[in-house]
Amino acid sequence: MRHLFVADLHLQPERPEIFRAFRYFLDHIAKAGDTLYLLGDIFEYWIGDDAPLPGLSPLFDQLNTLSSGGSSIYFQHGNRDFLVGQALMNRIGGKLLPEETVIALPQGPALIMHGDQLCTDDIAYQEFRTLVRNSDWQSTFLAQSPEQREAIARQMRQQSQQQGGMKAESIMDVNPEAVCETMTRHGVELLIHGHTHRPKIHQDQISQGRGERIVLGDWSESGWYLLVDNGGRRLVTFTPDKD
Repeated sequence: MRHLFVADLHLQPERPEIFRAFRYFLDHIAKAGDTLYLLGDIFEYWIGDDAPLPGLSPLFDQLNTLSSGGSSIYFQHGNRDFLVGQALMNRIGGKLLPEETVIALPQGPALIMHGDQLCTDDIAYQEFRTLVRNSDWQSTFLAQSPEQREAIARQMRQQSQQQGGMKAESIMDVNPEAVCETMTRHGVELLIHGHTHRPKIHQDQISQGRGERIVLGDWSESGWYLLVDNGGRRLVTFTPDKD
C-alpha cells in the first residue's frame, strides 16, 4: 500500500496554478487504493463548511472519486483551515484526525501533524492559536453570516502577513526542543509535518542517530508530496505536464 502526504497547498481562487497542480496530482499521481493524508493548510482560509471557497467543487469531486475507488483520505487541521468540519469530510469521503496522530507505516509508526504547534518560539502566534482553537470562539465565529466571517478572515490574513514580515525567520521555524519532546512523548522515531514551507528530511531529531523529521513543501505551479511504501520514503516535487 502507498501512503501519500501533502500540506500547504493554500488553495484560493486567486492562485489557479495551485488548483491545476492539485488536480494533476489527483489525476496522475494518487491511485485507487492509496492512503492520502492532507496535513493542513490545504485551503488558504476556511470560514465554515457552509461557505467553501469558490471553484472547489471539481476538486471535491476528484477526492470523492478517489475515496469511492478504495482510497482512504485523512485530514488534519492547519492554521488556515482549522474550521474544516464533518460536512466537508462527508463531501469528499474523508476522515478528520486529531492534531497529533500516530499512524502505522511499512517502516514503523510515525507521528503526523500540521506542525504549527512546534513553532513555540513564536509566542504571539501560539497565543492566537490557542484563541482560535477554543470551541467557544469557534461557535461565536460560525454563528455569524458568511459575509461577516469572510471579512474577519481577510483581516486576520492581512494581519498575519504583516506580522510575518516583521518576524525573524528562526522564530517561524520549529523549536528543536519541542520536536524532541513531542517525538519522545509519542514514542516515535519519525515525524511528518508541514507548515514551515521548508521541505527537507532532517536526521538526529531526538539524539545522535535517532529521530527523522520530514517537512513537506508548499505548492505553487509545482507541488510536493511524500511517498511512503515498502520501498522506503521519498520526498518528491513535481510540475504538471503542459496542456
